[in-house]
Amino acid sequence: MSSPAFDRLLLTLSDIYMAEGREAAVRTAHALTTTPARTAFAPQRPCALDTMMRALLADAAHPAAEAILAAQDLIPWGTNPVADRMSESAAAICAVTTLMGPEGPIPAPDLRLGLFYQRPNAYYALHNHDADETYVILAGGAIWTAGDDTRHRGPGDYIHHPSLMPHAFRTGGEGLLALWRWSGDVNTHSYAFLPDAAA
Repeated sequence: MSSPAFDRLLLTLSDIYMAEGREAAVRTAHALTTTPARTAFAPQRPCALDTMMRALLADAAHPAAEAILAAQDLIPWGTNPVADRMSESAAAICAVTTLMGPEGPIPAPDLRLGLFYQRPNAYYALHNHDADETYVILAGGAIWTAGDDTRHRGPGDYIHHPSLMPHAFRTGGEGLLALWRWSGDVNTHSYAFLPDAAA
């Protein structure tokens, strides 16, 4: 049996991708609302950063923040497709969930998507991967580096990283919660941290 709160979350995320307009985003939007999950999204144990996430979402104005908060108990935080590529220090500052991908829970052979939370005053170091990627900021913000462009990004901003573009993000006092999507070559073995003077 599906949860109305989770169904509403998937519909809200689908609307965000429809607004992005890229071909992969439109396919993602359609898949979110038409592809059944392999198993039902069941209640989860809170992750270590749950309290901080809830506080950030409660103060956020983006329409998706309320939908995430309502479904938070069902979101499988800790399902990070690149967890094996991350250092302990990188893993400690963030929480990741995968909602769609080759391994599920919503199956898609050439797409991955989920949510990303980064705690306040933390730096996620420069990295890249084969997949094209789009982030959408839903709550909080960060100083965001995407290739040669470094600037503050906040709620409602879409940030696109073409394949292999180096990117990094530094949160301020609020932290960050964002939606992410991979398309194209969505392998995880190419995910790599890069030399980074800012780290």
